[in-house]
Amino acid sequence: MDLFRTKSVEAVRADAGDDERAPDGGGHLRKRLSARHLVGFGIGIVIGTGIFTLTGVTAKNSAGPAVVVSFAVAGLVALLAAVCYAELASAVPTAGSAYTYTYATVGEVVAWIIGWDLFLEFALGAAVVARGWSGYVGNLLDLPPSLFGETATVNLGAAAIVVVLTLVAVLGIRESARVTGVLVVVKVAVCLFVILAGVWFVRGANLTPFVPPSEPAETGSGLTRPLIEVIAGLEPVAFGVGGVLTAAAVVFFAYTGFEAVANLSEETRRPARDVPLGLLGTLGLATALYVGVAFVVVGMVEYTDIDEGAPIADAFDQVGLGWASSLVSIAAVAGLTSVILVDLITIGRIGFAMGRDGLLPPAVARVSPRTGVPARVTLLFAVLVLVLATFVPLGTLADLVSIGTLFAFLLVAVAVPVLRRTRPQLERPFRVPFSPVLPALAALACLYLMLNLSIETWLRFLAWLALGMLVYVAYGYRHSRVRLAARERAAERA
Repeated sequence: MDLFRTKSVEAVRADAGDDERAPDGGGHLRKRLSARHLVGFGIGIVIGTGIFTLTGVTAKNSAGPAVVVSFAVAGLVALLAAVCYAELASAVPTAGSAYTYTYATVGEVVAWIIGWDLFLEFALGAAVVARGWSGYVGNLLDLPPSLFGETATVNLGAAAIVVVLTLVAVLGIRESARVTGVLVVVKVAVCLFVILAGVWFVRGANLTPFVPPSEPAETGSGLTRPLIEVIAGLEPVAFGVGGVLTAAAVVFFAYTGFEAVANLSEETRRPARDVPLGLLGTLGLATALYVGVAFVVVGMVEYTDIDEGAPIADAFDQVGLGWASSLVSIAAVAGLTSVILVDLITIGRIGFAMGRDGLLPPAVARVSPRTGVPARVTLLFAVLVLVLATFVPLGTLADLVSIGTLFAFLLVAVAVPVLRRTRPQLERPFRVPFSPVLPALAALACLYLMLNLSIETWLRFLAWLALGMLVYVAYGYRHSRVRLAARERAAERA
């Protein structure tokens, strides 16, 4: 049971500290953010590759015009998880988000697993998006594919953007917020343009039938099949209600990353108010934009004729507004840039929280007195992202980002009723309504979407967690501050 020793909420709050206790920023993150900044960071990481690519793939192959419903279902699942995050973040405003919440409720070994899982989500996510950024910029500026394409042996574009955004991330949280804010304004403005300009070209015939009849689908065989098909003995289908739900599992990738807002709660001036606003504002705005853009795209073009690679730009080309394609490409570049930046910022905060607890070397996670950010751990993981983005064609590994995110969401949903039971008197400025029913629904929804991912994705995910356990046994278990403090108290009593 020593593996499941928890960290008290009081210890979490004491570690978080405040500016008055650490005026030079040494050891504590600086509180510089407001709800506006949090929504900016949230939109910065959520609106990216998902809306610019997944709309076409899922509409054409799985859901038809009902991809609009798929985005709404995925957004609802994300919203359920966000409500759970909001309660925990307002009660325990600290870096680490799901890692720290799990440490305070379930125990150390599970907290380590979720922290290791979050490293996978954000590091791999940043690398995937960096390669996508390189491809978009290469196409937009007609740069050589040998340096900016997915087939490049050394992807120079991906390497360059990672280096530039790493420098921004270590300069300070306010500097990062300013850059993210500019990028968010650009991509939200273009998304609104797509909706307002495209709605004039929506045709009822393109939306009929809204849910195409179900038909057999080729989803691969063996390890490439969704786990739920193998467990339940289901035959793969496209379209129909089953196709809409399958598409929801796929487009959920578009919502991944919003928990970055909770990771910034320790740097927020008024976390009890601003973090729930940041989380719910992010999901509300992102879902509205996703549903609006998806509706316009499937309304402008027959779903069977949608281009899978660039659905939005191609839809405008098909209705004679080719000039709008350049605007869409600019929005895509801005969207991908902000995603990479927020990924790098978030992974630094997770490493900082784990280093503060002794599960990673504390020297690595030290906060810079000059900039007030955990520069060392940010640079360390940026090197990993740089290597992956430069040399590794990631392809289907992007599914690992989805399964890692859903696993984190599931544990956060479980943590809400657990902490309600173990610490009923804890002050909770924001409370999840209808608990434990709503958290249970959130956990089940996340599990269902995880089961819709392929068997090979599950195997890769389990292999990553096994590697993490080896690291924990080799270092984290022996250097845990919580465990060492407990042993010192036991020795004093003896």
